[in-house]
Parts: sequence; C-alpha cells; structure tokens
Amino acid sequence: MTTAEAETGDTLTEALTEVLSGARARGGLFHRAVLAPPWAVRVQDGAPLSLACMLRGAGWVLHPAAPQPVRIAPGDVVVLRGPTPYVLADDPATEPGLLIQPGDCCTTPDGTDMCEKLALGVRTWGRDADDPTVLLSGNYQLHGDLSTRLLDTLPPVLVLREGEWDAAVLPLVATEVVKDAPGQQLVLDRLLDLLLVSVLRAWFARPQAQPPAWYRAQSDPVVGVALRLLHEHPGHGWTVASLAAEAGVSRAGLARRFTGLVGEPPMTYLARRRIDLAARLLREPDATLASVARRVGYADGFALSTAFKRLRGMSPAAYRAEHGAR
Repeated sequence: MTTAEAETGDTLTEALTEVLSGARARGGLFHRAVLAPPWAVRVQDGAPLSLACMLRGAGWVLHPAAPQPVRIAPGDVVVLRGPTPYVLADDPATEPGLLIQPGDCCTTPDGTDMCEKLALGVRTWGRDADDPTVLLSGNYQLHGDLSTRLLDTLPPVLVLREGEWDAAVLPLVATEVVKDAPGQQLVLDRLLDLLLVSVLRAWFARPQAQPPAWYRAQSDPVVGVALRLLHEHPGHGWTVASLAAEAGVSRAGLARRFTGLVGEPPMTYLARRRIDLAARLLREPDATLASVARRVGYADGFALSTAFKRLRGMSPAAYRAEHGAR
C-alpha cells in the first residue's frame, strides 16, 4: 500500500467514525415480542431510526420505500429510517392487528390499548411466552440523537444477513433487554448505539456497498483535502478561496468539483457540519450558547441562533428545551 492509499484509508475511516459518533441514544426503546402466526404489527411511532432483529422464527418487513417485502431470519438485522411507518409480519399478506403508536403505546386498529393485556414481563409483550417467533426491536426516540449526515447516509431500509455482520452482539442485547436493574436505561442506550455501529460498519465494508457521495469524495485528491479540513477544523473561518488555496486549485475549480462530488457547495456543507456539531455540544450540561458558537465558528450566539434556526427549524434554546442538556 502506498502512502497516498494509506492516507486515503485513514481519511475514510475518520469520516466514518465521525458519522457513527452521531449515534447517541437517550431513552431509546427496546422491545422483545413473542408471536404466533398469523401476526402483523404496523410501527407508526415516528422514531427517526429503528432496528429489528429476529431471535427465533422468521418474518417479513414491508416498507413503502422497499420494492418488495423483505424476509428476515434469525441473526438478520434490518435498519429502518423514520418517520415512515412500516409493517413487520409473519406473511406479507397478513393484515396488521397491532399498531405501535408514538409514546410507546400499543393499540388495535380500532384504538383499543393492548399494552397491559399483552405484557409478558420486562420489555416483553405477546400472548404466550412459548410462541414460536421472537422479534427484538429498538429505536431512537429523538432526532437529536442522530446527526443529519448519519441519517442522510442511510437508505430507507437496510438489511444485513447473519453472516454479513457481527451478529454475536445479539445475545448480549437480548439478555439485557429483559433485565430491570439500576441504570438499565443507560445500558440499553449504549447497546442500541453498539448495535447500530456494528451494522453500519459492516454495511460500509461490503464490496457492493454504495456509500454516500460525501464519503466517496474523501478519496478525491482535491475534494478530499477540503473535506478533511472541514472535518478537522469546522470552527475555522473557511471560505471557498481559502479551501481552494489549501487544495491547490482555483476557487471556481474547487466549488465546481466539490459540488459535483459531494452534492452541495462547500459552504453549505460546512454550515450543516457546524450545526450538527453545535446540536451535539448544546446537549452538554455546562455549555453556553456563546461558547458553542465560538467552538463551531460563529462570531456570537446570535449568529449561531440564526443559522441553527434556518437549518434545524428551531432556535438553540428550543432545541435544548426539547432534547434536554444531560
């Protein structure tokens, strides 16, 4: 391997690490469902990202963005990008008899609450503990737990078979889901992150993987330089001209090449990078608006607030009130 190839590999690894670091569950929900045919569950809880794994038996995933139903067996994992509703079923023809609603509420199609009737123990529901199918599901509750770039990276439905990822993590998750111990929510949050990172790392590593444009652009000798600078020093006062000078090309040349490979202009990319970082920092309990603004490259809190509201649709104060600084 040449020095250039090694540097490119390091850059790609750093970029993937940065994106995956955006996964930070808080109050993530895990459930273990014990089912007997015929069964079908429509999930319409609005979660930004969900994962489903078969522990026993088999089933199907039906999602509007998938051209056809996807069968999943023990050890398989499916990642579903929300908030689009989807269906998990024993057969694609089975009509959903249960709906998972926002607020972790389980109802029948006519609105009857089934949570108490189907309770089988800690985070477990079903009608009979000996039924043949066991489905494990987990989801992120807040959009702020996931970076914009991470969500943009994912297809609506991502499936990996048992031999395509480190499925050895599943028994650990399955064991912890049914525990009721002090600090268990924190343990489950980190396991949800581990599960997602394990899946995405394997997905990116597949020979047939089609990573997003910004990821592929890391290996470009010009755009890769600019991306590395924006990743490593997002708070610097970058301009297209200064990035172009570092990359050794003209301002127009960088702008054209960057937009063509990444899908958006350099300054638009930088703005999103800064706001994603600001959102993460705002959740730190001791962070102030002014200190976060300085760290991500804005002159003051007012400038950060303006940019934050434009890209996130809410002010930093509203974001902190909704997501909580913990």
